[in-house]
Amino acid sequence: MADVEEMDQQAEDRLLGDNGVKDEPMETQEGLDEEEINGRSEDFHKLIELGIESKVAVEVDKIYQSGKLEHADLDERALDALKEFSVDDAIAVLKEFNESSLEHVTNKSAFLCSVMKTYRQRNKSQGSASKVNKGPDEAKLKEILDRTGYSLDVTTGQRKYGGPPPNWDHPQPGAGHEVFCGKIPRDIYEDELIPLFEKCGNIWDLRLMMDPVNNCNRGYCFVTFCDRESAKDCVKQLDNYEIRKGKYLKVNVSVANLRLFVGNIPKSKTKEEIQEEFSKKTEGLLDVIIYSCADEPRKKNRGFAFLEYDTHKNASTAKRKLGNGRTKVWGCDILVDWADPLEEPDSDTMQKVKVLYVRNLTSEVTEEMLEEKFGAHGKVERVKKIKDYGFIHFEERDCAVKAMEALNGQKFGKNEIEVSLAKPPTDNKKKEQRKRDQERRQMGQMFQMRGGYDDFWGPPGRMMHPPGRGMRGRPMGPPRGGGYAYARKRWN
Repeated sequence: MADVEEMDQQAEDRLLGDNGVKDEPMETQEGLDEEEINGRSEDFHKLIELGIESKVAVEVDKIYQSGKLEHADLDERALDALKEFSVDDAIAVLKEFNESSLEHVTNKSAFLCSVMKTYRQRNKSQGSASKVNKGPDEAKLKEILDRTGYSLDVTTGQRKYGGPPPNWDHPQPGAGHEVFCGKIPRDIYEDELIPLFEKCGNIWDLRLMMDPVNNCNRGYCFVTFCDRESAKDCVKQLDNYEIRKGKYLKVNVSVANLRLFVGNIPKSKTKEEIQEEFSKKTEGLLDVIIYSCADEPRKKNRGFAFLEYDTHKNASTAKRKLGNGRTKVWGCDILVDWADPLEEPDSDTMQKVKVLYVRNLTSEVTEEMLEEKFGAHGKVERVKKIKDYGFIHFEERDCAVKAMEALNGQKFGKNEIEVSLAKPPTDNKKKEQRKRDQERRQMGQMFQMRGGYDDFWGPPGRMMHPPGRGMRGRPMGPPRGGGYAYARKRWN
């Protein structure tokens, strides 16, 4: 009994200060005492168990109680990131998160991570958190969403409207349906952009690229329409449109790049082997384009290939995977880059083509031999052979189609040739050609003035690239299916 009384006395002494007065209960976490912690919600205690500071947990719990966020919305990544902040900074981040409009945010955990990331960026660049843009007119935006039934998803760096529209039961729009809109004033949002683009046709989705640091747009967006004609009308109506005084939009049909260039692959590999190998390492690979060595049949390719994917997203993901510096293909360190996007002529233009593109020609095949071979199917105006490919110009389209159907896949010389309709240059290609012609004239004038090429490196303001290689140092070759502008193509 005495022992029990002694233990009670010792416990009493621990609670007494030097003056004999009882101290306040011990703090179990910074800033909160035991009684305050015990009175908190179950979700608060879950945060404490996960290692969140008590003051920070209080702020999170307040957001829980407001109904804007639930504990189940936060994943481990967001909570771990929150723990890396000091108490004051974590509270500031949570305050900013709580003041944000979360109505259109589907992944709140990812959104909190983006708020933390931008908070760090602002502090790093400015020393303190700067004031962010207030965002769109929510009343107007709500009216648009109620009227159309579309959804709005706000994520890191992007605000996405639609995609797909309500009750959409058709395939996702493909090439030619999307427009790029640039030079957008930075304080404009969907409440102004959607009514503008709706005038051009039915919108499938609109993606406004955002700067997460200040909540302003990055000056551009992508709009996908449900049909191609709407995309074309959009360019006609809104390119150079004055959206604000002195602010003019730049709008053009977007060409989604689906093709990668891969170099330094073994020349002994066939198209089938290349497709099988890269299909194991990437997703969405549809086709492999190679250029064989017509005069060297043992070499199945020229050390490079083009990989074509079903979507730009899969192509972009493949580029990251293959170009990380660690991925090897058949033990080789491959080179990976974007291939120049192809601009496909419209169907009306292709219906008028009467020029054939022929590839896989050996050096022994001459222009005279080509004219004789193809002339058996109709009158040929002229023939142009460039190394292992060539172009056959017919007087009549029907003759060109007849020759293509008869000779494609047939053996000519030592090889089987591939024959297809040549693709005329698009308007952009024609502009590029006119620019090159102008540069050539400038080069000729400077050549005459300087008396030779020894001191000439190229026209002012433009760096010349090595002969036979593109501006990025990639090998250049004939476009798939050929093209009229063969005179300016270099093929090494």
